[in-house]
Amino acid sequence: MSTSQGHPQRWVILGVICLAQLTVLLDNTVLNVAIPSLTRELHAATSDIQWMINAYSLVQSGLLLTAGSAADRYGRKKMLMIGLALFGIGSLVAGLAHSTTQLIAARAGMGVGGALLLTTTLAVVMQIFTAEEQPKAIGIWSAINALGFGGGPLIGGFILNHFWWGAIFLINIPVAVLALIAVVVLVPESKSPGSGRPDLLGALLSTIGMASLVFAIISGPGHGWTSPRVLGAAAVAVLVLGAFAWWENKVAEPMLDLHFFRNRRFTGAVAGALLLMFGMGGAMFLLTQHLQFVLGYGPLEAGLRTAPLAVTVILLNFTGLSAKLSGKLGTPLSIVLGMVLMAAGLVAIAELDSGGYVGTLLGLVLIGMGAAIANPAMAHAIMSSIPPEKAGIGAGVNGTLAEFGNGLGVAVLGAVLSASVASGKSLASGLNAGQLVGAVAVLAGGFLAAGLLRRAERVTA
Repeated sequence: MSTSQGHPQRWVILGVICLAQLTVLLDNTVLNVAIPSLTRELHAATSDIQWMINAYSLVQSGLLLTAGSAADRYGRKKMLMIGLALFGIGSLVAGLAHSTTQLIAARAGMGVGGALLLTTTLAVVMQIFTAEEQPKAIGIWSAINALGFGGGPLIGGFILNHFWWGAIFLINIPVAVLALIAVVVLVPESKSPGSGRPDLLGALLSTIGMASLVFAIISGPGHGWTSPRVLGAAAVAVLVLGAFAWWENKVAEPMLDLHFFRNRRFTGAVAGALLLMFGMGGAMFLLTQHLQFVLGYGPLEAGLRTAPLAVTVILLNFTGLSAKLSGKLGTPLSIVLGMVLMAAGLVAIAELDSGGYVGTLLGLVLIGMGAAIANPAMAHAIMSSIPPEKAGIGAGVNGTLAEFGNGLGVAVLGAVLSASVASGKSLASGLNAGQLVGAVAVLAGGFLAAGLLRRAERVTA
């Protein structure tokens, strides 16, 4: 569909796809609070718990590029419907699982549906909104990401206080059914015209390569970065992703056109998004430990005290304030401002919190303000530098960066924490060191992205 006028029901459709998006994002974090219940009722070992969590993220991250390409080729509405159906079925199986094996398999199936949903939702936004409205629409889409990130532990904690662990999955089913009906009725179909033969080898290589890379990253902290498990997975990732790049550069109709990376606007946004997620993913991982082990809050209390970040993002994006500010400043300055605010928030958490919550609260609000400005600008820069018919693969790139950057941030900043504690420093000092490393990464990402985007604007001026 052309974005010259926009779809007449575009804002209603945005609400529908945000509902689908929220369900997927909640499942990224909701399982963490159920670990004690799963250990007790399913007699799950530590390795079982790890696979319950990782099966979802591994499958989802591995399939994001392939899912985006499939949406462009076969229809974004069709893939959105399939994604909702798979996610709902997987949630049903997970909620009724009687063994760890069944739950792990169900989580993997949910990961397939999640990959389809994460790519098609953003692609549909780009199709149904005008170019002028896209920044605001993407801002709302980004706010839902923040709500999903912060809401998982809260919703999971509430459900587990009243029901058994399976309810955290079964609650997805009515939401998925409602969203599926709304998609059938409201969402228009769109796909890339004149698609040639599917790039099956590229899809296979990207799936194996990304899954291996994410597996190496998430295994590093627990098994050691020089362990055969981690080095083997990393070697497979390097070889397979190298083969993927070679193949995509050779094949006539690639799944991911590597010429996109010659576009400074695209490259700048990609570099910034990766460093932003690296810094933020790792820093937020450290924050949960700071709230529980340093400030002494319980899991539910800690979750409640991270809420100001999500609330700030939602308020600025749903009111359109962040989109208006970005329109006045332009994309490069918006990204710099947003990431400076985010870095300042991380510094506030590390340096101003002397055993109380005030420094953390200030830091969370600053991070939320920065994320509300920088994230939509970055996502819009990525999506607008790719031809509209490739919106699905663009969303796949955006999602892959988020998964990879987040996982790498958790691994690296977690290693900084471990090294600090091993050297004799206190846990609080180690957590603060990790936050400061995250702040540096976010700042570097902001200035790198802004510089490349500014150069791209000068070339096209």
